[in-house]
This record gives sequence, structure tokens and C-alpha cells, in this order.
Amino acid sequence: MQKIAFLLIGIGALIGAGYYVYWFFSSSDIDLLFRVGVGAIGIGVLILLGVVIQQRIKASKDEDFKGVKY
Repeated sequence: MQKIAFLLIGIGALIGAGYYVYWFFSSSDIDLLFRVGVGAIGIGVLILLGVVIQQRIKASKDEDFKGVKY
């Protein structure tokens, strides 16, 4: 039941964020240079997040727990 709740929260957050991003980039009231800058920052953050996740997955596969005692 908890997994379903987290899934619904995540879906709702993605829908809200998607609507906001669509509004932000399609609004003619906001300066084009500012929209491009925010887009570049967002893409940079997503790339860094992807690299960190990739490194964590790779590091978890290389861990050796033979010295750990129960």
C-alpha cells in the first residue's frame, strides 16, 4: 500500500512539474534569454543527477562484503 502511495505522489508531482515547465517555456511574458538560461541550468542538473546515479550503481556492484561479520 505504501508503494502505491509513493507512486501516486510521484505521478502527481510529475504532472504538476510538467504543466509548470510547459507554461514556463510557452509563456511569452517571460524573456527568451531567461527561459534559455533556466533550461540550460535544468538540463545541467539532470545530467549531473544521471552521472551520480550511474556512479552509485557502478560502485554498488563493486562492493565486497567478505570482511563483514554477522
